[in-house]
Amino acid sequence: MSDTTLAASSAASSGVTNTFSADAQPTLIRSAADITRLVNQGATKLSDARIVVAIALGGVFLDAYDLGGLAFGMKDITRQFGLSPSGAGLVASAITLGAIVGALFGGYLTDKIGRYRVFMADMFFFVVAALACAFAPNEWVLGASRFVMGIGVGIDLPVAMAFLAEFSKLSGRGNKASRVAMWCPTWYAAISISYLLVLLLYAVLPAGQTDILWRLILGFGAFPALLIIAIRHRYMNESPVWTANQGDLEGAAAILRRSYNINVEVADDANLTPQPPVRKAAWSNYATLLKGVYLKRTILATVTSLVSPFAYNAVAFGLPVILSTFLAQSLISTILFSLGLNLCFAFVGGLLAVRLVPKMGAWNMTVIGYTLQLIAMIGLALVGRPSDSAEAAISIAMLALFLFGQGFGPGSHTMTFASLSYPTSLRGVGVGFNQILVRASSTASLFLFPVLSAALGTGVFWVIAFAPLIGLIVLLAIRWEPSGYDVDAEDFEQIKA
Repeated sequence: MSDTTLAASSAASSGVTNTFSADAQPTLIRSAADITRLVNQGATKLSDARIVVAIALGGVFLDAYDLGGLAFGMKDITRQFGLSPSGAGLVASAITLGAIVGALFGGYLTDKIGRYRVFMADMFFFVVAALACAFAPNEWVLGASRFVMGIGVGIDLPVAMAFLAEFSKLSGRGNKASRVAMWCPTWYAAISISYLLVLLLYAVLPAGQTDILWRLILGFGAFPALLIIAIRHRYMNESPVWTANQGDLEGAAAILRRSYNINVEVADDANLTPQPPVRKAAWSNYATLLKGVYLKRTILATVTSLVSPFAYNAVAFGLPVILSTFLAQSLISTILFSLGLNLCFAFVGGLLAVRLVPKMGAWNMTVIGYTLQLIAMIGLALVGRPSDSAEAAISIAMLALFLFGQGFGPGSHTMTFASLSYPTSLRGVGVGFNQILVRASSTASLFLFPVLSAALGTGVFWVIAFAPLIGLIVLLAIRWEPSGYDVDAEDFEQIKA
């Protein structure tokens, strides 16, 4: 294959060979578009790429772990520090306030200096903040520590989603949409692990020391963060697609050989091949999201990013409160119920989303998910505070339906819309902008739920029901399907935005 082009190689076979011997003829690349095509063909088998995808979800895991752990500790925190409902809301929402700041800078830095550098730095926020939370002497230190942790979360999500999208193939099982959706079951797995840890510590701690349970849970988060740092250092590489977009074809080829085990070389005449100009990282790229072909996609991603976390955080964060107060359960029963609901419904819904999105599409699945959530919220509002076992069973069933709908639809695919609506040159700021909105909505939800719940009781579910309703309306107005669409090609087609 003396001068075999990528196009000829693609035409000759339906896939990309993942292993090569010393005498194998290399595939020649001449442009960043060639790198993108190789990744899109699905060159992830028998390589480090799957490990990269798994490691990319580390920050997601820690974010969810912290939320689950704090949900059980809020009663003790409120009692120890004498917090009002507003004060409790501020402590709970401090992490999301920090994430807004982190997402703003993280999205830009992800596009500017690369995925790898940002990825290796953000875990240190988790380590420092987790330890500070564990030893916080008052609510101000606790809130500040969670704010710092939020900065790490906000930085991590844009780069994590960029890695998931840029180390995955375009179509079929395990495609980009499927890989991005993996963040959702990872989240629920982390929530479940935090519940299990709460259960374990509650069982072994002396009865008089259960008030330090929240400190142990939050502090333990430093250990997986340190482990993730070590594993990332061992396995992570820069995104070959981003590297190629910066004009470094040799570097991108080296990553493909190392992570994908593909025998590729830069053609001798690559410098003679005209290269289309690629959009450079800039703060003004945030404005580009609101122009041209990206406007409708951004509107859809924006609305789902606002309504989905508002509803989910209110229910997920309030789940222990709902079960222990509305259904009059003990702490042990509350932990077990919360664990069972998350594993059996939210986690299973997320796994189904990963498996089915290549066939069903993110748009269809999100519509179904919102519909289920709307039914669940109306059901909870109508039942109100259960007065007997039958009504309690209905309330639990509605909570299960809501969590399943979240995992199956918006929980998984809000990030799909955010990550796959924009090409490589805009992906960092696209997810960063999305996360600013997600965290703003989460902040409002975490702050307002204790206040609204105290004022409205079970009537708060009528308020939460507006979230899936608005999501459904916007989805029906904008039918954008990112799964299977080659959005990265827009960088080379010079689509005007």
